[in-house]
Amino acid sequence: MQEEQKLKKVLSRFDLLFLALGAMLGWGWVVLSGTWITSAGSFGAVIAFAIGGFLVICVGLNYAELASAMPKAGGEHEYVHRALGENMSFIASWAITLGYVSVATFEAVALPTVIDYLIPDYQSGYLWTVAGWDVHLNWVLIGTGGALIITAINYIGLKQAAAMQTFFTILIIGVGLLLIFGSGLHGDPSNLAPTFVGGAGGIMTVLVMVPFLFVGFDVIPQVAEEANLPQRQIGMFLVVSVIGAILFYLAIALGVGLGLNQEQLAVTELASADAIASLFGSDLFAQILIIGGVAGIITSWNSFIIGGSRVLYAMAQSGMLPAWFGRLHPKFNTPSNAVLFIGILSMLAPLLGRSALVWIVDAGGLGIVVAYFLVALSFLVLRKREPNMERPFRAAKSPVYGYLALVLSFGFITLYLPGMPASLIWPYEWIMFAGWAIVGLFFFMRMRKGVYKQVSTEKSETL
Repeated sequence: MQEEQKLKKVLSRFDLLFLALGAMLGWGWVVLSGTWITSAGSFGAVIAFAIGGFLVICVGLNYAELASAMPKAGGEHEYVHRALGENMSFIASWAITLGYVSVATFEAVALPTVIDYLIPDYQSGYLWTVAGWDVHLNWVLIGTGGALIITAINYIGLKQAAAMQTFFTILIIGVGLLLIFGSGLHGDPSNLAPTFVGGAGGIMTVLVMVPFLFVGFDVIPQVAEEANLPQRQIGMFLVVSVIGAILFYLAIALGVGLGLNQEQLAVTELASADAIASLFGSDLFAQILIIGGVAGIITSWNSFIIGGSRVLYAMAQSGMLPAWFGRLHPKFNTPSNAVLFIGILSMLAPLLGRSALVWIVDAGGLGIVVAYFLVALSFLVLRKREPNMERPFRAAKSPVYGYLALVLSFGFITLYLPGMPASLIWPYEWIMFAGWAIVGLFFFMRMRKGVYKQVSTEKSETL
C-alpha cells in the first residue's frame, strides 16, 4: 500500500563502509598524484594531506555525532534544520547537492577521458569545440552510456547499488595496495627529492584539492535512515572510512614519489600509472592501475547519485522542493525521480567536453565546504541548545571539534574567492555556481511563499 511506503533499512555495516570509502577513493588519486608532488614536493604533499585530513576528521566527527543522533535521509538537511531553521537548512542542502551533482557529472566526463589513455586517438564524429577542446560523438556516448547504466542501477534499488559499490571498492583498494607494496619493494628513496617545492604556497596548492578528494564520507548520513545497524555504529563507520581514505592517499603520494623522479614526473600524464609501470618494469601494471581508476569513477559516481538523490528527497519531504522529487518508486522503493534528475544531468555533462572537468571540480568544491561550515555551526548550536539530546556516538566531551571544523571550513571557503589560489575561474565556473544559486533562489522563494508546504504535507501523509 502507498500509505505504508517508506525508505527501507537494507544497508549493512559493510555496505556503509564501502559506500563512503568508494566515494572518496575515486579517479583523483590516479590522475592528480603527479600534480601533488610537482606542486608541493613528496613530503609537502604528505603534509598537505595531513592538514587536509585533519579538517576532514574534524568535520567527520561532527557528522558522526549528528548522524547517530538523527539517522534520517538527507543528512545535512536534517541537522541544519533542527539547529538553524528552515532557511539555513535549504542553503546547506542546496549547497551539498551542488557538490554531489558536481561529482556525478565529473565522473561522466572522466570516464571517456580515461578511455583516451587506454585507446589513444579513438575519437570520431566531431560535434563542436568548447574552450579549445574538440567534442566528439563517440566520446560523448561513452560518458552518457555510463551515466545511463549507473542511473538505472540506482533506480531499481539501493542494495543492488551497494553490492556493485563493494565489488569495485575492493578492486580499487587492491590496485592501490599493488602500487604501495611495489614502491616499498622497488622504490628509490632518492626520487623523493626535493621533499618540498614552493614552500607554503605549494602545500596550499595541494590543500585546496582536499575537499573534493575527500567528499564522500558524508554519503553515510544521507543513507542513515536506510542503514540496518545500531545508531552508534553509523558514526563509528563514518570515522573509520575517513581515516582509511586519509591513509590511502598518504600512501599513494609516497608510492608515486618513490616510483618516479622529478624528470619523469615533469612529462607524465598519469603519474600513478607510470609509477607502477616503472616499479614493476612492465606497462601491463599501468593498464591494471587504470582499470582501478575506472573502478574509482564508478564508485564515486554511484555514491553521489545515492547521496544527492536522498538530499533532494528529504528537501521535497520538508516542503522545500516540488513533491516530484520526494516520490518513492512503488516497486523499487527508491527516490526514483531524484535519481533520474541527477542521472540526466550526468548524461548531459559530456556534451561540455573535457574542459568541464576542472570547472565542475571547483564549482562543486565551494558548495561542499559551505555545507561543511553550516554542519559545524549546527553541531555547536545543538551542543549548547540541546545538551541532553541522545547522542549514541559523541565526538569528545567538549565541542572542540565543532570549533575546529567551523574555523577550517571557513578558511577553505575563502580559498575559492577571487584573488585566492583556488578562486573560481571566470566565466565558466562562476556561471555554473551562479546558475545553481539562481535555480536554488527560485525554489527558495517558492518555499518561503508556502507553495510546496501543502503538497509536502499531503505527500508525507500518504507515504
